[in-house]
Amino acid sequence: AAGAVGALAAAWGWFEAGWLRTRVLEVEIAGLPLELDGLRIAHLSDFHLGVPSRGRLAVERAVAWTAARKPDLVLVSGDLLARQAGEPLLRGLLAQLEPCVCVLGNHDFAQSRDPFSAPVDLTDLRPATLLADEAVELELRGLRVQVVGVDPRSYTGGRAQPEALADSTADLRILLCHFPGIARKLPAGSFDLVLAGDTHGGQIALPYPGGKLWLAHPRVRELEGIYRFPGSLLHVSPGLGTTFVPFRFFARPEATELVLHSG
Repeated sequence: AAGAVGALAAAWGWFEAGWLRTRVLEVEIAGLPLELDGLRIAHLSDFHLGVPSRGRLAVERAVAWTAARKPDLVLVSGDLLARQAGEPLLRGLLAQLEPCVCVLGNHDFAQSRDPFSAPVDLTDLRPATLLADEAVELELRGLRVQVVGVDPRSYTGGRAQPEALADSTADLRILLCHFPGIARKLPAGSFDLVLAGDTHGGQIALPYPGGKLWLAHPRVRELEGIYRFPGSLLHVSPGLGTTFVPFRFFARPEATELVLHSG
């Protein structure tokens, strides 16, 4: 009986790892210019390509859904590869998303306890823009939108200061960082929108009446969804891939589109 239960649990976890959820969230951004009201930003995260997992299927479906919706901007918040073998697929997928801006995560440098990840060499993902403690300015709907990207090594080393790159004259300022904890370190009002990943929505969770027990990242306070901070809004993506084990339990992979409105 125990063996049967274990086999069923493994089968479900393997299935759920590829069971993509697509979500459109309407969010208010204080001070957003009326010209940018309705701006659509797709947020994807945590591909972890290069190892056997149904997470690859979730990534492919997420990219297809995103490309079909043609958002104004696509932002990807890190952990793109688990191994270099996934790079050709990654490049082919990112080529379908435009304009697209990415940052890397700790798994891209194998800075984790995951025995299946290995460091990769990613410095150029054109046509996508890859940022590492850098900023890029885009023109959307005739206005200036700035995206600042954090290098995960700077964040984990305590050196990240993305607020120093923020342009107060931009019409919309977005921070892209793999780690949700960056939102608590920012001076109020540095960025209008902060996008992060890393947590996989817990990846392995046990539901109970009124909530879930997250077995991965149990101490993280911003695990998935929308959080408000003074002067900014944080969205944490549940991500698309898996780490350590190729399973998800009650933590489906998700592709998210944020529709911005003037608050």
